[in-house]
Amino acid sequence: MRPIRPAALRTSSALALSLALAVACAPERRPDNLEPAATGGGFQAQYRTPGPKPKEAVALRSAAMNAETCRAPAGGTGRAAHAPAGLGGEALSRGDLLDIRIFGDTTFSGAYEVSRDGTVKLPFLGAVPAAGRGSGSVARDIGARLVAGGHYPEAPEVSVLVSDFGSVRVGVSGAVFEPHVIELGLRGDTIDTRRQEALGGSTEGRNLSAALRAAGGIRPDADLSAVRLTRGGRSYSIDMRGAIEGTAFDDVMLIAGDTVAVPSRGCFQEALMVPSPVSPPGVSLFLSNLTQPATGNAPSANGAETRQVPYGTRFLQAAINANCVGGALATSGHRSAALLSRNPLTGVSVVVERRLEDMMTRADRDDYDPYLLPGDALACYDSTVTNIADVARVIGAVAGGF
Repeated sequence: MRPIRPAALRTSSALALSLALAVACAPERRPDNLEPAATGGGFQAQYRTPGPKPKEAVALRSAAMNAETCRAPAGGTGRAAHAPAGLGGEALSRGDLLDIRIFGDTTFSGAYEVSRDGTVKLPFLGAVPAAGRGSGSVARDIGARLVAGGHYPEAPEVSVLVSDFGSVRVGVSGAVFEPHVIELGLRGDTIDTRRQEALGGSTEGRNLSAALRAAGGIRPDADLSAVRLTRGGRSYSIDMRGAIEGTAFDDVMLIAGDTVAVPSRGCFQEALMVPSPVSPPGVSLFLSNLTQPATGNAPSANGAETRQVPYGTRFLQAAINANCVGGALATSGHRSAALLSRNPLTGVSVVVERRLEDMMTRADRDDYDPYLLPGDALACYDSTVTNIADVARVIGAVAGGF
């Protein structure tokens, strides 16, 4: 191979630099979406494309835009702090272990389990209904049956205490992130033996709020004013707004066979994007923040698949969490990031892109800073300076081979 002359080398270098500039400075391809997210027609108004920076402070419009499509709460504007009649207090379910004692008696007293058909079967008394009832109601029923069966002239003192709550299977559907049939009340690896041995205890693991959280938490479009609980063929409407607002609400105890349906208001509600007993425990965010494509997740310093961020985290906070912001201003000041999300109402995906420098410096950033939803993905892109240097390095390596 003939040696390259200095003039030719200078020409080659100039061409490489020109090509690097042309490639790095080429117009960006903006993401296309089926729904009109760029103009405010997406699931969140914050998805819309930012306009020019306002010279003066402006009122934020995203909250009002999101509320424009909201249907009226099915439960009205009032607050119901108590559950409908028949749902309040302790509710027994099949699989619960009961300690039944009758004063001065050894025949009927003993340990019993609520059967699969929801009854307690005592000798000579038949099946006593127990599922969905409180222990006091079951005790009164047992006393009445002892008298009716001729075992006692008058109702004796009867004690019914729960020695252990069993797990229950309930169905959760509607405006939750993971609708499915769930198992509630399962014990963890650590058991408090003193509570295990105590009688008459209760459990929070079978509450309605636990079921909603186990189903991935409520979506931002959920209507908490009228959560529907169906039990034994009868439907009840329960107001759960207090779980978000920090006010009193009756957290109904569920039993096996219950079904829960969360209606939707058909809109994005920013007020629901907060940690609460019924919200998702967090957001598992899929991340990509690589200057160079990596051969695996370990070299790129990301987890195997995702990173966990608190529920209520916004796009700009996640970009900072993913190390997309900061560093040398000359090379990192003009990075951008793309968010991939999905409209839970339609199932259609959406991609929104933001220039991070613009988001950091504009006063109305909250108007264009989307909230993250479970399963979202975030990809970061380098600045023009980094792009030019990287393209030039590749072209230089190629040119060096000639």
